[in-house]
Amino acid sequence: MHHLPQDFVWGVATAAYQIEGAVDVDGRSPSIWDTFGRVPGAIANGDTGDVACDHYHRWPEDLGLIRELGVDAYRFSVAWPRVIPTGTGAVNAKGLAFYDRLVDELLAAGIRPFVTLYHWDLPQVLQDKGGWPARHTAEAFADYAAVVAGALGDRVTDWTTVNEPLCVAWIGHLEGTMAPGLRDLHRAIDASHHVLLGHGLATQAIRAAASARADVGIVLNPSPADAATDRPEDAAAAVRADGHTNRWWLDPLYGRGYPRDMVETYGYEPPVLDGDLETIATPTDYLGVNYYFRAVVADDPSGPAPYAKQVEVSGRHTAMGWEVNPGGLARILTRIAADYAPERIFVTEQGSAWPDVVEPDGSIADKDRIDYLEQHLEAINAAVDAGVPLAGYFVWSLLDNLEWAYGYDKRFGLVHVDYATQQRTMKASGRRYAEIVREHRAARG
Repeated sequence: MHHLPQDFVWGVATAAYQIEGAVDVDGRSPSIWDTFGRVPGAIANGDTGDVACDHYHRWPEDLGLIRELGVDAYRFSVAWPRVIPTGTGAVNAKGLAFYDRLVDELLAAGIRPFVTLYHWDLPQVLQDKGGWPARHTAEAFADYAAVVAGALGDRVTDWTTVNEPLCVAWIGHLEGTMAPGLRDLHRAIDASHHVLLGHGLATQAIRAAASARADVGIVLNPSPADAATDRPEDAAAAVRADGHTNRWWLDPLYGRGYPRDMVETYGYEPPVLDGDLETIATPTDYLGVNYYFRAVVADDPSGPAPYAKQVEVSGRHTAMGWEVNPGGLARILTRIAADYAPERIFVTEQGSAWPDVVEPDGSIADKDRIDYLEQHLEAINAAVDAGVPLAGYFVWSLLDNLEWAYGYDKRFGLVHVDYATQQRTMKASGRRYAEIVREHRAARG
């Protein structure tokens, strides 16, 4: 990793609903994922986040694992239903105290907290009032952001507003395989606009409420979109897929408004009011990029928007069925740097699920995950060599956890979790990641 800058940040990432459990403890109210998890067939095996990794009670042990890895930073999310159980209004002191204590202990351990304010767990009470398709949810999000920044912003300097708005809008409201489980293009587009508006309003709210310096960004999950064949129809489908996955989010964030070709593809105008596009384009300090796979698409005129379907490709695939394509990470990073020129980019999530085998002695020799990690770090080196202003890299995930609609079967962790006993075991990949971090630190002196 000799190409990386000296102050490069090495980290691990988690999300509240995937690890915390304790869904009805200390005043937390239900989120849309608690509700979605009760829908028969919505989550594999009927799994729920009720217990998850019980991180809410076991966080000191998990902090010890972060220390053992030797990373610089820990990216975690705050659960809105813990902090403001009614969505707006009264703050739940016990819920906020959990994150307050976590931040103090991270800092005491020399670990930099990267706080994500929204990783998909909208309070159900706000969903009942319209959810993200309704404008007032964006305004409620800004109020919640101000509360958390007011409480933690004297110590936390690194803030993410929203994680992967694409998943919130397209997967939650168009494809229906994530909470709240809707399949409605117009509501999905309304949600996309209000999530971006919420990001802009929250960016302003964090900076106003935090007493220390606040570096604020948003986390997207862009991917290269390649045509499955050289047919003109497939080439056009790849342009639409790129618009749906990448430009619909990046263009408004960087002051270009919504791409007109996609508005025409959808046949529906987002509900933009005067000043919205300026708010969405509020300057940020960094862009977070989550990368897992590239899109290889064919024209699908009878399918849902954007009328492009993912095509199976040959080669290596993870347990999620996702193609291993490290080059796609270098491609998307260099393209974003060239087209949008963010001041800094963090790879805020990057990881892989494999069918881990626990050996009789309890060890997990997850060579596939190690290979995947090393290949993608090579891609990051290539991006830095190409001039991408890359500031850090976060492995998804610290722990095996609830992989949303996939349940507990898909394991992404550097640390294995036995869900029956909650025993944590460092995998070989965790030890390898710790070694990579040590090597970079030694090289930079």
